[in-house]
Amino acid sequence: MASYIVMEPPSDGLDTRPEGTRLIRDGFSWIGFILPPLWLLWHRLWFAAVLAFVVLGALSFVGESEGLALAGSLLTLLVSFIVGFEGQALRAAALRRAGWTEWGVVEAENFADAETRYAFGRQPSEPAVEPTEPRPTIVPDASHARPLQTGMALGLSHPGRH
Repeated sequence: MASYIVMEPPSDGLDTRPEGTRLIRDGFSWIGFILPPLWLLWHRLWFAAVLAFVVLGALSFVGESEGLALAGSLLTLLVSFIVGFEGQALRAAALRRAGWTEWGVVEAENFADAETRYAFGRQPSEPAVEPTEPRPTIVPDASHARPLQTGMALGLSHPGRH
């Protein structure tokens, strides 16, 4: 099963479920791994896309000019892995910065099932965790405690003497 992060757009005070909700699959992105800058541009992560493009270009240039082709290729692969693994988290973080709120996480087999589970989930006006009354402090009954042992003991100290 896959996990989907449910992000709701900034609300205008209405109690209705927003229509622009986005579900972001939490997992590895193969397209983000194969084409990091283009994947980032597609998801409107402008700064991350420019940064990935510059880093990939610099690693390729250094690898070719210094004769470190293998090291440059491995570092380029590392950047691709970072975007593949962390790209979805970057999307969620960008939406949070834009004022979106995280409704929660939905586990489903595919995207359509995740939308259905979200649609039949809790209402947005309900609290995420129901408040509970404070629990009373439980004090153990002293009559059930073991009696003090005064016999012989192995070790450095005797349990009955302090």
